[in-house]
Amino acid sequence: MNRNIAKVILLVAFGFLGRVIPLATAGEWDQKTIFTFSGPVEIPGQVLSAGTYVFKLADSQSDRDIVQVFSKDEKHLYGTFLTIADERLRPAEKPIITFEERAANAPEAVKAWFYPGDDYGHQFVYPKPKALELAKANNTPVPSMPAELAPNTTKPAATVREPHIVAMSKGPLKAQKPTEEEVEIAEVFVRVEAPPPSQVVARESPAAQAVLPTRLPNTASPLPFIGLIGLLSLGAALGLRFAAARSK
Repeated sequence: MNRNIAKVILLVAFGFLGRVIPLATAGEWDQKTIFTFSGPVEIPGQVLSAGTYVFKLADSQSDRDIVQVFSKDEKHLYGTFLTIADERLRPAEKPIITFEERAANAPEAVKAWFYPGDDYGHQFVYPKPKALELAKANNTPVPSMPAELAPNTTKPAATVREPHIVAMSKGPLKAQKPTEEEVEIAEVFVRVEAPPPSQVVARESPAAQAVLPTRLPNTASPLPFIGLIGLLSLGAALGLRFAAARSK
């Protein structure tokens, strides 16, 4: 009986630790952010109506430049999009969406998404015709992909290993200049080899409000957690010692 009690103590201790540790980092892995737009906004290949949407990185160890946009309840996937790095001088203190200038009466086009605490963000890659239009409107280069790959963004994708997503991610990325010149993306955008991407800051728009899923703050001290581990370990050790003494 006493040995069973000791086993229960150990199972509770390690089971509790197994539940606490992932909660501290899950939100940072996919950078899940909930944005509410007060008006329609454009993303590559489509326009989102006013409402609430979930932005997060696709579940991939190797490619941290693929962003997916879901409905509020995450039951509908609006699209899977390629991005490149977009850099800020200082890390964002809150979730931020930046927008490109656009023609009069046209929906604002999403330029980049920044996760709190990061000085890099995710700059969306647009199909070539739209990228050229945005480049002229903003008088700045815009990353582009071949127009024929654009339909791949809206196809259902269970994983980033789906053939149409692989084809899109391996397609040639270019940069469209306001002069209508198409150049290699490395000529105008800095490629960053790190957990997500980097490049220039655009204006922020009050049209978007964002919240993060509940998670442990980045600034939380690990000392209380370490103390908790110590107490649980001590309790487990005492339980085993007590059980061993009673069994003699």
